[in-house]
Amino acid sequence: MQDLQKVAVKVSIVTLIVNAALVIFKTLAGVFGNSYALISDAIHSASDVFSTVIVLIGVKIAAKKADKNHPFGHERFECVAALLLAVVLFATGAGVGYSGVNNIVTGEYKNFEVPGIIAVVAAAVSIVVKEGMFWYTYSSAKKVNSSALKADAWHHRSDSLSSIGSLVGVVGGLCGVKILDSIACIVICIFILVAAVQIFIDAIKKMTDEACDEKTEKEIKEFISGFDGVVKLDSLMTRMFGNRIYVIAEIACDADLPLIEAHAIAEAVHNGIEEHFPLVKHITIHVNPFNGEEEVNKDLTS
Repeated sequence: MQDLQKVAVKVSIVTLIVNAALVIFKTLAGVFGNSYALISDAIHSASDVFSTVIVLIGVKIAAKKADKNHPFGHERFECVAALLLAVVLFATGAGVGYSGVNNIVTGEYKNFEVPGIIAVVAAAVSIVVKEGMFWYTYSSAKKVNSSALKADAWHHRSDSLSSIGSLVGVVGGLCGVKILDSIACIVICIFILVAAVQIFIDAIKKMTDEACDEKTEKEIKEFISGFDGVVKLDSLMTRMFGNRIYVIAEIACDADLPLIEAHAIAEAVHNGIEEHFPLVKHITIHVNPFNGEEEVNKDLTS
């Protein structure tokens, strides 16, 4: 979790600086370039500043060590941060969409002034910068498997897409089709809402004990099955706890093995999983006796 915290802080500082600069740049360009879509885009970028603060707080809490009230750790607080990001993103998109629809319904778009060239330049710059920020943040999120950072990355991507909508609106205004500016706001809204829903669903999955990805689960199965002393793998269950993985496995060992040797095999499997799969936080290994024909799974409670 310390690696997660270090990466998150580094990415967040870069994000705050870039977003603050873009908010000022796009706001000024929208005002002087007469583009309502660009101003809406600047509001979206402003929400990115707030979302980055949420990421920092969420990751800081998630990095705390286990305590009496949270014996399994605090990783799920990162998912809480991602949920908050989704809500903020959704509210931002809804506001932008409402403005666009309202301008079309009331005919307010007819009173818009023709955008200036500066608005075109600002929209183009925003597209390049935000797409670059998406890849920078997303690659960092993958390294530490952070849902909050991934959410922040998609926030950048939605901003990039909304800037494309702004560019369309500005060009439309320059061509005399003023309604495109308001239509662009609606398109921006759709992109933002879709990103918000995706972030929300991903965070919910990680908070409801969803299994880890199939690739990782398959690798864990193969690792256990090939371990010396393990006759076969009876069952394997995994679940996500924030960005970490919990593993529960039942292995079959020779029924004639002394208890101390069976325990040693289980402990070796446990330690091996921890060493080869850094994202695994907690492992439970249960040993079943194997007599050569069938497994006997004794339930002491029956």
